[in-house]
Amino acid sequence: MKKVLVTGGAGFIGSNFIIYMLKNHDDIIITNLDSLTYSGNLNNLREIETDNRYSFVRGDVTDETLVRRLFEQKDFDWVVNFAAESHVDRAILNPNIFILTNVSGTANLLSAAREHWENSGAYKNSVKFLQVSTDEVYGSLGPTGYFTESTPLDPHSPYSASKASADLIVKSYFDTYSMPVNITRCSNNYGPYQFPEKLIPLMINNCLSHKELPVYGDGMQIRDWLFVDDHCKAIDAVLHDGVPGEVYNIGGHNERANIDIVKTIVRYISETADPAVGEHLIKHVKDRKGHDRRYGIDPEKIKNELGWQPETGFDTGIKITIDWYLANKLWMQQVIDGEYEQYYQKIYGER
Repeated sequence: MKKVLVTGGAGFIGSNFIIYMLKNHDDIIITNLDSLTYSGNLNNLREIETDNRYSFVRGDVTDETLVRRLFEQKDFDWVVNFAAESHVDRAILNPNIFILTNVSGTANLLSAAREHWENSGAYKNSVKFLQVSTDEVYGSLGPTGYFTESTPLDPHSPYSASKASADLIVKSYFDTYSMPVNITRCSNNYGPYQFPEKLIPLMINNCLSHKELPVYGDGMQIRDWLFVDDHCKAIDAVLHDGVPGEVYNIGGHNERANIDIVKTIVRYISETADPAVGEHLIKHVKDRKGHDRRYGIDPEKIKNELGWQPETGFDTGIKITIDWYLANKLWMQQVIDGEYEQYYQKIYGER
């Protein structure tokens, strides 16, 4: 049995990953370490919470005592680090929180893993530390070309800078200590359980509430969109077969302008759920500071070396996603609490 520490596993991608792994592998035991900040939601994991291969620990990745005690008690073989503050707007408001969690938290996990694995002689076995990162560490692209694993890091926001810093620390543990690590850098994820500060669930929620749909600037920022199940499969492939020390870009080859995403959501909800929803709800607001214009991922390395490629096209994935939110309105209501409403007004209310 592989004993796996998943950090940030009550968040959007982490919870989808835990569910995917437990459904597809009989030989793993997962411990989910999450501090349950605003975007962590144990309701995401209801379908597997009684699985005897799963356990939850509430705690922070920056807590050295807790992390070391978990390694001693659980003897982890793999670490998958999803734990991160991840929203660019929040990073602009308060970058220090991002540095603490994304940089110091990663360093704490690395230190505990290295110490435990060295002391136990586990390097002789197939242990691994997998850092889940983002294409935002590469900066911004022009109208052509793609990010590859050799693209220089050029982060433009406090969020992406904190993730790039964490990536470099992870790399240093491979270079210095020969610690078996991998780094994955993915494009924009979408799918069930995503907190409604992100573009797609935000627009779905606002459509259902007949609220304005805030679009930054001209809305022509282009992102590559990756369905969350495809991302989970890619991480699974890297865990099992990724070459230690290597970086793998994970992209969906689904580039779309933000305004087109919004119009797609509006059209689908209008046709299937609420004809009162229309493009009249779209409101262009002042652009985000340092807003990168285009991201695009070249996933050829993971395709050629590990046999992974995205299976869900955007036209299919966006319908699956909207239908999930339409069928789970109670989930959405439960995460829209007072703190989120205050944050929403702070970000969009004066733009």
